Amino acid sequence: MKSFEYRSKNQHGKAISGKIEAHTETEAVAELRRRGLTVMAITSRRKSSRSTTRSSFFRMEIGRKGRGGKVRPKDLVPATRQLATMISAGIPIVEALEVLEEQSEHGGLKQVFSEVVSDVRGGKDLSQSLAKHPKVFGNIYVSMIKAGEASGQLDIVLDRLAIHLEESETLKGEIKAAMTYPVVSLIMIILISIGLLVFILPQFATMFTELAGKGDGKLPLITRFVMGLSDFTRSNLGMLSIASVAAFFFLRQFNRTPQGKRIFHWIYLKTPVFGPLFTKVAISRFSSTFATLIRSGVPILGALEIVETTTGNVHFGEAIRKSSEAVRRGEPLGEPMARTGRFPPMVTRMIGIGERSGSLELLLDKISSFYDSEVRSTVKQLTALIEPFLILAMGIIVGTMVGAMFLPILSMMSELQKH
Repeated sequence: MKSFEYRSKNQHGKAISGKIEAHTETEAVAELRRRGLTVMAITSRRKSSRSTTRSSFFRMEIGRKGRGGKVRPKDLVPATRQLATMISAGIPIVEALEVLEEQSEHGGLKQVFSEVVSDVRGGKDLSQSLAKHPKVFGNIYVSMIKAGEASGQLDIVLDRLAIHLEESETLKGEIKAAMTYPVVSLIMIILISIGLLVFILPQFATMFTELAGKGDGKLPLITRFVMGLSDFTRSNLGMLSIASVAAFFFLRQFNRTPQGKRIFHWIYLKTPVFGPLFTKVAISRFSSTFATLIRSGVPILGALEIVETTTGNVHFGEAIRKSSEAVRRGEPLGEPMARTGRFPPMVTRMIGIGERSGSLELLLDKISSFYDSEVRSTVKQLTALIEPFLILAMGIIVGTMVGAMFLPILSMMSELQKH
């Protein structure tokens, strides 16, 4: 029998440390788990727990990212899933974090895990250690971990968190993929138009001048308009380029200010066709995140404070904050949400029913599933709707340019036939 020293937490989140006798570290961890304890760290007097067979297995299984730099939400998904699996299998938290640190080839994430390991080994809670890295682990992540520590269900909470991150990233990816085609097409239309105005039309300028001299001295109106636009673009191309770049950076910086964000987010919601999509995305994010937090044991007021910043729209965030203040005063959540006018009646009524029946997270899941499917359906419809408009726009622009070039030629041929 060997003697092992351990640090753990019980089902109420209370820190417990001590010694246990067992043949192997695996047996020691299994016994502690049977006692209802979540093992934070365990060491033998003879060797460190980092060299166990079980941890070696997980070191081989964890995928490699192969890059460094900024840590994005999708980078956390596999790490979170692996952490849940290791803790569920009985591996102490410190050792599980060390495995993630050693296997991660993402430079930023590796450094973060290194600091987290140091903090947890020093006696800090996992949630406290993660909270020191807000750019990597947001409020949702830290709050769910804290709730998991308090309830003694950290592995279950981590699994839910991984599912939530996966679903959020999948939905975000689908929206980006669907919107890539129209954005790229629009850019191509602009570049083709500039190319025609700057490089192609000027080649015909001399010929058009000669035709005007041989005829009645006037070119067709559309030709004069396009040639004037071509001359203006060529003469001011540098200034237009600088102005476009400056406008882009100004609007981007303005969008980062509270006032600018309010204006842009209001425009997003009121824009025809796209407005309903942004509304559905905000409701989907709210219901999905809210349900995940409540199911993980986060109190309603704390959950509302977190989801206020996750909808992606400040006006929805303000509506949630007002609803949270009303709940703090003793009102049920559904009523103040209905008064804000941001949430459809179906959403507020289902939330009200969920509060009365004690199944709020279940109904929030149903709302999230409904709006996730609505978002996907709307994105597909928008893609199908935008495509013909882009083709039409391209046809009008190219047709106008071609018409402007060939109308004078056709006019001259008509004059020659009369003579």
